[in-house]
Amino acid sequence: MESPLLVYTTFPDVDTALSIGEELVRDKLIACINVLPGMRSIYAWQGTIERAEEAVAILKTRKGLEEKVRQVLKVRHPYDTPVIVFIEPAGADQGTLDWIMAETDGG
Repeated sequence: MESPLLVYTTFPDVDTALSIGEELVRDKLIACINVLPGMRSIYAWQGTIERAEEAVAILKTRKGLEEKVRQVLKVRHPYDTPVIVFIEPAGADQGTLDWIMAETDGG
């Protein structure tokens, strides 16, 4: 049986996150994207310390689509090296799982 999978990533702004998220929903790769604006980041990049304001995104999908979601995000994401972290929840409410399964098939 399929299990739910959450995807954590960041974008340079809300509009980019929503645009890419909508494409993934329309392609049935994810059931939903939650976008949280205003995250402030400090990170090491190519030998320097950077600061940026970003938007956090949490995507809801299924384990069976992990590789496809990874590939599509890498192609569509504006960052050269996007953060893409897959989180396997310990479980899910059956209604939530049913909804994710119904809304995703990966084309």
